[in-house]
Amino acid sequence: IRMPETYVVHLGNSKDLMDIAEDSVARRVLREHVRESLGVRDDDLLFAIINSVSRGKGQDLFLHSFYESLQLIREKKLQVPSMHAVVVGSDMNAQTKFETELRNFVAEKKIQDHVHFVNKTLTVSPYLASIDVLVQNSQARGECFGRITIEAMAFQLPVLGTAAGGTMEIVVNGTTGLLHPTGKEGVTPLANNIVKLATHVERRLTMGKKGYERVKDRFLEHHMSQRIALVLREVLQYAKIHQPQSHS
Repeated sequence: IRMPETYVVHLGNSKDLMDIAEDSVARRVLREHVRESLGVRDDDLLFAIINSVSRGKGQDLFLHSFYESLQLIREKKLQVPSMHAVVVGSDMNAQTKFETELRNFVAEKKIQDHVHFVNKTLTVSPYLASIDVLVQNSQARGECFGRITIEAMAFQLPVLGTAAGGTMEIVVNGTTGLLHPTGKEGVTPLANNIVKLATHVERRLTMGKKGYERVKDRFLEHHMSQRIALVLREVLQYAKIHQPQSHS
């Protein structure tokens, strides 16, 4: 079978999202509002996973890593602000077995004060404005192309992602974030990366800035339109050359 030509066009951030991300006053207002609603302080450290809650998105493994990172900090007596995990994308009305498992784990490890479940929402800007690090923990073959990843980078957030799928095309490991393996093997590496970013403010901020530059360079709406236009031009030219000749 001769496969047709394949073209990859990365998504771009919408102008609306970029407007909020680049407006420091709007960001501050959203940050204060969300942090107040979660009951966390201004200098607390927030690591968030923003995906609908399901096993494929890896919220369970993230919570295991988060718990492990709290233990590491305690064991090594590291000086860090109070740390919180925010799981955005919860749906308790659906009462899924998976979500119940997550909540049971939190209760069993007695980390209720450090973990916050937020119902799924279409407006992610307030959460991106209020957190410090985005965790993209999609499992198996990873995230196809995580729009939330480029949105978080627009808000100058470092990304802790799985080394799989589209995340590897977005996150520059060591520069705009840190990657860890999928599956159970990734739990401890992610815990270590959480501790790394918790203890190095400077590194966190630099990665966030680099991520923002990368978005400006390649993940905006106009980049996406330009790429689609190039593909269409090529496809149309090919069609023109290979047009069946009419024999009138």
